Formats: sequence, C-alpha cells, structure tokens
Amino acid sequence: MSTALVEKLIVLLEDFTQDWDLDLDAPMTRDTKLLADLSFESIDIIQLIVAIQEDIVKAKMSFDLLLMKEGRYVDDLSIGQIADFLAAHNISA
Repeated sequence: MSTALVEKLIVLLEDFTQDWDLDLDAPMTRDTKLLADLSFESIDIIQLIVAIQEDIVKAKMSFDLLLMKEGRYVDDLSIGQIADFLAAHNISA
C-alpha cells in the first residue's frame, strides 16, 4: 500500500473532476470508487489512464491487468486498487 501514491492520485482526480459538480458525501480516500462514487464513464477512465501515464508513470505502461480480469473489464476500480497496481509495478509518487 502506497499512501503517497494514493495522495497523488487523489490530487489528480480532484483536478480531473473539478468541473463535474460532484456531490461527494466525504473526501476521496483509497476506497473511493471511480464509477460508483465519482460517476466515471468508460471514456473518463481512458482519460484518467493517460493522465496517470503523463503525471505519475512518465512513460507508456500497460494497464490491462488492472482493467481486465479473466478476459472481462472490471466493474469498478478504487483509488487504492490503482495505487496498489502502480506500486506493484515499482511506480512511486
């Protein structure tokens, strides 16, 4: 678990969603879900992956293992799942 990565992702997501008029019940945490809590759509996830590559990873990286399980797209992702995936690939904040 990387707290620094979670914090960096939260800042990125706050910038990403600032114009969305979200009505969040609580601040974003590692448990915040992209679809259920932040009302993401599939195109938003693609744009977020690009932003993560540009701002955090600083290189091209395959996110297939994060986005797909057993040949199907995952139903939702949490900030923590993204941070854990990045940490497992030796990406740090």
